[in-house]
Amino acid sequence: MTVRVLIVDDQTVVRAGFAAIVDAEPDLTVVGQAGDGAEAVALAAERDPDVVLMDIRMPGLDGLSATRMLTQQGDRPRVLVLTTFDLDEYVYEALRSGASGFLLKDAQADDLLTAIRVVAAGDGMLAPAVTRRLIQAFAAGAPTSTESLDKLTPREREVLGLIAAGLTNAEIADRLGITIGTTKTHVNALLTKLNARDRVQATIIAYDLGLVRPRT
Repeated sequence: MTVRVLIVDDQTVVRAGFAAIVDAEPDLTVVGQAGDGAEAVALAAERDPDVVLMDIRMPGLDGLSATRMLTQQGDRPRVLVLTTFDLDEYVYEALRSGASGFLLKDAQADDLLTAIRVVAAGDGMLAPAVTRRLIQAFAAGAPTSTESLDKLTPREREVLGLIAAGLTNAEIADRLGITIGTTKTHVNALLTKLNARDRVQATIIAYDLGLVRPRT
């Protein structure tokens, strides 16, 4: 299947650059380009993209507001936030609002393409170089209610903590001495109970609820 991509940025040159990178891939195609959040929401409804590459700071309806509107519509489209700022509260809020990934605009082309494919496949993607600082900067003021965690079994809490630590399913299985199939079952169960779209959302929830703490 070809992944349908909508590119949203207020700079024409930036949009053209991303479009050239994406369209060069046989399994990806650009179905539209938008210069602000309002246009992005309208185009998404018209062209049904799988993934939206979303800039945050734009005139009019910004990327944060557009992300909220798009992610309230269901599983599609999935939003991959692009920004020049690696410590931007708007990025954190976009993730809390349902975005499935966060990548810096200066990321290598291969990293961008990988992020699009990962997000399209239903998983989450955070730029490794900024994940720890991002969470450390904004998780300190997060609420610590454990009401959502009460829904999880002890094993699911353990798996959630390892997801938040950045471990893959294979690494979690190895750490806990269980099969990858069992790990996937736990992951799917906890995502459902937490109403989280993917591992990125689960990570945000884990920090919000105090299950894990940023390292100093």
